[in-house]
Amino acid sequence: MPGPSPGLCRASLGLWAALGLGLLGLSAVAQEPFWADLQPRVALVERGGSLWLNCSTNCPRPERGGLETSLRRNGTQRGLRWLARQLVDIREPETQPVCFFRCARRTLQARGLIRTFQRPDRVELVPLPAWQPVGENFTLSCRVPGAGPRGSLTLTLLRGAQELIRRSFAGEPPRARGAVLTATVLARREDHGANFSCRAELDLRPHGLGLFENSSAPRELRTFALSPDPPRLAAPRLLEVGSERPVSCTLDELFPASEAGVYLALGDHRLSPEITLEGDALVATATATANAEQEGARQLVCRVTLGDESRETRENVTVYSFPAPVLTLSEPSAPEGKVVTVTCAAGAGALVTLDGIPAEVPGQPAQLQLNATEDDDERSFFCDAVLEVAGETLSKNKSAELRVLYAPRLDDSDCPRSWTWPEGPEQTLRCEARGNPTPSVHCERPDSGAVLALGLLGPVTRALSGTYRCTAANVQGQAVKDVTLTVEYAPALDSVGCPEHITWLEGTEVSLSCVAHGVPPPNVSCVRSGEARVLEGLLHVGREHAGTYRCEATNPQGSAAKNVAVTVEYGPSFEEPSCPSNWTWVEGSGQLFSCEVDGKPEPSVECIGSEGTSEGMLLPLASSDSNPRVPSISSDLAPGIYICNATNRHGSTVKAVAVSTESPPQMDESTCPSHQTWLEGAEAAALACDARGRPSPQVRCSREGVPRPQRLRVSREDAGTYHCLATNMHGTDTRTVTVGVEYRPVVAELAASPPGGVRPGGNFTLTCRAEAWPPAQISWRAPPGALNIGLSSNNSTLSVAGAMGSHGGEYECAATNAHGRHARRITVRVAGPWLWVAVGGAAGGAALLAAGAGLAFYVQSTACKKGEYNVQEAESSGEAVCLNGAGGGAGGGSGAEGGTEAAGTAEEQAGGEVFAIQLTSA
Repeated sequence: MPGPSPGLCRASLGLWAALGLGLLGLSAVAQEPFWADLQPRVALVERGGSLWLNCSTNCPRPERGGLETSLRRNGTQRGLRWLARQLVDIREPETQPVCFFRCARRTLQARGLIRTFQRPDRVELVPLPAWQPVGENFTLSCRVPGAGPRGSLTLTLLRGAQELIRRSFAGEPPRARGAVLTATVLARREDHGANFSCRAELDLRPHGLGLFENSSAPRELRTFALSPDPPRLAAPRLLEVGSERPVSCTLDELFPASEAGVYLALGDHRLSPEITLEGDALVATATATANAEQEGARQLVCRVTLGDESRETRENVTVYSFPAPVLTLSEPSAPEGKVVTVTCAAGAGALVTLDGIPAEVPGQPAQLQLNATEDDDERSFFCDAVLEVAGETLSKNKSAELRVLYAPRLDDSDCPRSWTWPEGPEQTLRCEARGNPTPSVHCERPDSGAVLALGLLGPVTRALSGTYRCTAANVQGQAVKDVTLTVEYAPALDSVGCPEHITWLEGTEVSLSCVAHGVPPPNVSCVRSGEARVLEGLLHVGREHAGTYRCEATNPQGSAAKNVAVTVEYGPSFEEPSCPSNWTWVEGSGQLFSCEVDGKPEPSVECIGSEGTSEGMLLPLASSDSNPRVPSISSDLAPGIYICNATNRHGSTVKAVAVSTESPPQMDESTCPSHQTWLEGAEAAALACDARGRPSPQVRCSREGVPRPQRLRVSREDAGTYHCLATNMHGTDTRTVTVGVEYRPVVAELAASPPGGVRPGGNFTLTCRAEAWPPAQISWRAPPGALNIGLSSNNSTLSVAGAMGSHGGEYECAATNAHGRHARRITVRVAGPWLWVAVGGAAGGAALLAAGAGLAFYVQSTACKKGEYNVQEAESSGEAVCLNGAGGGAGGGSGAEGGTEAAGTAEEQAGGEVFAIQLTSA
């Protein structure tokens, strides 16, 4: 009997296991005690917030239950074993609500914990001092009232973005609220203008809440440094009423100097200083002015204030009054011989002195008298006054000038009788006279009335030379004097006295002289360029005297130099090198005959033919000008004897010149054809290329690229391009010649495709390739009875489609051009199985007989005999053609054979008449 299945066993086992676990659970429930639960057990609520508490129990039927707390309630929800209550406006830092139920005469309790937190909404930084001295400590105090719990709070004091101190209040009691952070900081110069602030961070992230941050408003710190030394005051000890004197007050080691205040006053009068800053130094400058009400001792005060500190300096200043003395002349402008009284007076208490003579007592004037003379004119008188103020002696003075009126006087020192001036530079012409009033001076020439401009700056010219009468006059009288003016000037060489160009005639006697202008009269000397000897006396003129001479004129005012070009003229003469007796003219060169003649001035030259073909003809001459306008010689200059005549104003001379003509090489189509043809196998010869020219040119030809090898016979390799060069003493000429080599035809290739035999009904192709120049014409000869033969456009390919026995036999390919003919033969076999031959024998025989009869009739009717025919469109029509006989028999050996014969010769007959057919496309 088979046992229970495995699946049933596993199901039974699972059922028992479930029952066992269920019983075990019921037992555990029966043994577990009843409890009360409060959720959330621990809560953190923002101060003033609300919270729902859930109080529950596992007691099946609790008698009663509730939630005990001192917090305000807003709503309650109940169930059999639970109670939910909302607590609002929670403000206590920490409370402990109690959840309780009465169950089976027992009280079940669950105690919770509710804590509140407050954000750091108020972060206060205690105000900083208005000014804080550098180097002293100040206190930073930060308050965060109410924020908490304090144990989660961190305070940070900052200078700008820099943290100065950071404190965490971790470990403080949970009920603690608010925090204060205080730090002592040393004030520095760089702290001036810096912003200090406090940042509070309440980190409740460990309790599932966020990080709450807040910062105080920044407070600016103003630091200062003030030197313990007082300011330096620079001021006068004495100040005169009505005068202005500068005052300055300086203080160093001041920071920040721009924030400092300056008070500057003279007595009870406050000054308006101008402040100048130089780093940590301050300079205050002002102008002090005193009036008569301030006369006496006064104090000058300078006070510098920075922050809540100041530094002060005081100086004593005495204000006084001291008027200037008064100096008077009884007659400031007195005529000569008049008595003049001079008086010097000053204020009370001042002692006066007149020209060194003091008054008897202070406060009294001083006087003196004099009889005015010319020497007293413009005499100065000095009045000095002395006054003592605050132990210091002060002085003032006054001066006056006496003018004495007298008649003019012309002294030699001020108006010399003789003047000598150099020409050119600007001068002030002076003739001054003494007198008061100042005399007017007038100088003019007695002869012409020309006036000399005195006292004016102007150029001195030689036209001013001469004698002038000068008159000085004023209201007191006049004076007269004659003066002589001499103007000196440097030498000058003009074209009249010393011309730039001088012409002498060879063989004459002359002298070279130059006349110069100048004051004093100049000395003139002439030397030839490159020589040191001075030219003096008469010269016997020769050609060697031509050249440039340097003439120089000198006097005390300077020198002048001039180049004088001397030309020596003479009659014409011929020289062999410059005018040859024999001259060869090259045809086409455009060359002119050069005949240079020596002579001054340059002679005119003319050459005329005297005999033969040149008689009476003019020989064109090359111009001596660098840009000649004479036309070139034409190509028909006659050779012969020409007589050349040279003439200038000093004479003439003649010379005979023999003229001959020659020409450079020249090649053209008539002497050197550009295209030449050779025949292969002919005897090798040179290119037919000649040139014209005198003397006879030499012609050489060379092949382009590879040199032509030496051969006895012409080869195809001789074809190509040749360059021919003709040369004689007058030049070269080149010509390019193209050589072509022609040769007889040769059938280079005759092949069948497919090779070997052809089955009946198959296709085959015969290809014939010939080499020839000019290109050969291809013709074929086929076996008799071969029908449906196709030829290519150039007859190089013969093709048969559907071969029959009649296509078997010998085929001949012939190539023909103007230089001969060449032929080759090939045998084609058409064979198949015996069954094919047997079955097709009768039908084939009948068809062959019929075709033979038809062909014989066609041949006889068209009278096809020996000859060669063209059949139009033979490729496409397949029309029966006239075959050239039996074609040398059917059968024969396989392969091809060939032979050559001259053009126009008869073909050899093989076994009967031979006919040739050439098939071409229309």
